[in-house]
Amino acid sequence: MYQNNHEEEEFITIRVQDPRLQNEGSWTSYVDYKIFLHTNSKAFTAKTSCVRRRYREFAWLRKQLQKYAGLVPVPPLPGKLPFHIGCTDDFIEQRRQGLQQFLKQAVQNMVLLSDSQLHLFLQSQLSISDIEACAMGHRPYTATEAILNYAISNRGWTQEETLSR
Repeated sequence: MYQNNHEEEEFITIRVQDPRLQNEGSWTSYVDYKIFLHTNSKAFTAKTSCVRRRYREFAWLRKQLQKYAGLVPVPPLPGKLPFHIGCTDDFIEQRRQGLQQFLKQAVQNMVLLSDSQLHLFLQSQLSISDIEACAMGHRPYTATEAILNYAISNRGWTQEETLSR
């Protein structure tokens, strides 16, 4: 006899963590952050993913979401740091929290969640220019294919992240 199982409630867990200073001591130094995503949502191709992004890429994503969201408000990003102050641990932690809040709010909005650029940002390590080109159909792969290829190539990393929750 067919049994109707209760559907599990949908969840999307996003954590922005592990800030790392890159190119330390040079004029081109920056901090990037690990974005860990775990979900059972049908909106996502991969159920677990882990990518690294820097603030400049978050700023690009917000601009893209604003461009295509119409009247839907896009969540704010934490502010930029005046150059002369330098990166302190407190500032980096505040920014990390702000970036996490931005992503959590973005994925809760159905209009923003339908943007393939958001999915590529969260679930592939494609560059910004490759994300734009893929979203416009100027790459030989779809957003879904890019995400699945990334998920397959990083299976060990994301599983390790899931286990260390």
